[in-house]
Amino acid sequence: MPRPLGDLEDAVMSRVWKWNRPVTVREVLEDIQRERSIAYTTVMTVLDNLHQKGWVRREAEGRAYRYEAVSTRAAYAAALMNEAWSQSDNPAAALVAFFGMMSEEQRQALSDAIRIVQGPQTRENPGSAEETGGR
Repeated sequence: MPRPLGDLEDAVMSRVWKWNRPVTVREVLEDIQRERSIAYTTVMTVLDNLHQKGWVRREAEGRAYRYEAVSTRAAYAAALMNEAWSQSDNPAAALVAFFGMMSEEQRQALSDAIRIVQGPQTRENPGSAEETGGR
């Protein structure tokens, strides 16, 4: 289970996930610098730490590296939700509370996700009274 990313790790990973391609320290640095002052070596250290933690893989390019996400932001969010849920002493109550916090859009997304996971519905009793018109 992944530990939650720190603020700077999240800022770096957000860009790696958003761009969805191998990135350089310089690219990430220049984008983050639009929001805050940060040193090249700081971004390089964060990306190296993310590599050590298994969040990104890297490939040498000259004397530098290109970094690419190992998994998606959605997979990260799902792992965090699963970890939080598994820590509950009453998982059903935790789910009820979580569902109660959801917006209508989020509940619709949940319904859509459940349909995707369940796949096509199959009937347990083909030829039942419902299907045959009560015969």
